[in-house]
Amino acid sequence: MEKPAIHEQLRSLLLAFGLAIALVAIALGLTLLLRSSVSLTGYVFFYAAVVAASWFGGKWSGALAVVLSTLAVEYFFMPPVHSFAVRRQSLPIFIEFALTSVVIAWFSSWRKEAEAALQQARDQLQIRVDERTAELRQSNEQLLAEMAERKRAEEAYYEAQAELATVSRRSALGTLAASISHEVNQPLAAVVTNADACSIWLASDPPNLEEARAAVDSIAREGTRASEVIRRIRAMFTKATLERTSMQINELISEAVALMQSELQRNQVALTTELADNLPTTTGDRVQLQQVIVNLVRNAIEAMSSVTGRPRRLVIRSERKSEGELLVAVRDSGIGIEPKDQKRLFNAFFTTKPQGMGMGLSICDSIIQTHGGRLWASNNSDHGATLQFTLPASQPTEP
Repeated sequence: MEKPAIHEQLRSLLLAFGLAIALVAIALGLTLLLRSSVSLTGYVFFYAAVVAASWFGGKWSGALAVVLSTLAVEYFFMPPVHSFAVRRQSLPIFIEFALTSVVIAWFSSWRKEAEAALQQARDQLQIRVDERTAELRQSNEQLLAEMAERKRAEEAYYEAQAELATVSRRSALGTLAASISHEVNQPLAAVVTNADACSIWLASDPPNLEEARAAVDSIAREGTRASEVIRRIRAMFTKATLERTSMQINELISEAVALMQSELQRNQVALTTELADNLPTTTGDRVQLQQVIVNLVRNAIEAMSSVTGRPRRLVIRSERKSEGELLVAVRDSGIGIEPKDQKRLFNAFFTTKPQGMGMGLSICDSIIQTHGGRLWASNNSDHGATLQFTLPASQPTEP
C-alpha cells in the first residue's frame, strides 16, 4: 500500500522538476534571442518561468526554477560572460535578481496553496450544505408524514366519537320505548276524542259547524304534534346531520323529562323542576343537548336505584348563571360520588356500573364543550350528587 504512494510522489516530483527545467530553458532561449536588447527588463522571462513553475509545479519546482534562473542569468548575462564568477559591480544586480526570484516563487506557491485550500474549503462547505439540505429535506418529509398521520388519527378519533355517540343513543332505545309510546299516545288520543266530538257536532240537527270546525282544527294540531314527536325521536337514533338552532333551555328540559317519565315512575322517583322564567335562548344542536339532559337524568335515576329508607328525589334546575351563561343542574338523592372517582368521572371507558360502557358522561362532556360550555359534578351536603353544565346565552339582536 505504501510503495505505490511513494512511487506516485516521486513521479509528481520528477514532473515538477522537469517543468521547472523546461520553463527556465524556454526563458533562456527567449532571452538569448533578444540578446541585443537585454537589460534588467530582459530578466522578465526568467521571472515568468519562476511564477509558472511555482504555480503549476509547487514550491519545489519553484525553488528549482529560482536556482536554475539565477545560474543562467549569472552565466550568460553578467560579466564575465560564460563564467560563474560575479564582479563586484554586478553583485547588487545579481543579489536583487536572486531575492526577487525567491520572493516571486514563494508568493506564487503561497497563493496557489491558498487558492487550493479555499477551493477545498468551498467544496467541503458545499458538501456540508448538501448533507444538511438532505437532512432537512428528510426531516421535512418525516414531519409531513407525522402531520398526515396525526390528521388521520384525529379524523379516526372524531369518527369513533361520533359512532360512540350514535351507539349510546341507540342503546337507550329500549329504555325509552315506554316513554315514546306514552308521548305519542297523548296526541293520538286527543285526535280520536276530537274526531268523535266532530262526528257528534255534525250529527246534530241542525249541525253545529262552529264546534265541528274547532274539533277539526284541534285534530290538525294534535296530528302535527304527534308527527313532530316521531320526527324528534327518530333524529335521536339516526346519524342525521347536526344543525345549530336557537332554543329555549326550559323547553328542552321539558321534552327530555317527557321522554323519561315512564322510567321515573317505574323507579319511584319524585321529580321536581325549578325552571327560571324569562331565560335567554341558547344556540346549539337540539338532539345533542336533549341527549345530554336525558343521560344526566338516567344517571341520576340509576344512582338512586339502590336507595332505601329515604325518598328518591330528582330536582332539575335552570337559571341564569351570569349575563352570558345559562346553568342547568340535575340533583339526585342517591349514593353520591366516591372522592377517588371524581376526577375520572368524565374519562372515556370509566364507569362504576357493572354493565356500563363508560361513554355516557364522556360523550356528554364532549357535547357540552363543543357548544362552548362546561360540565362538572359535585356531591351534595346531605345525600347524592349534582351534575350541572353551562351553555352560552344567545346575544339579543338589535331592534
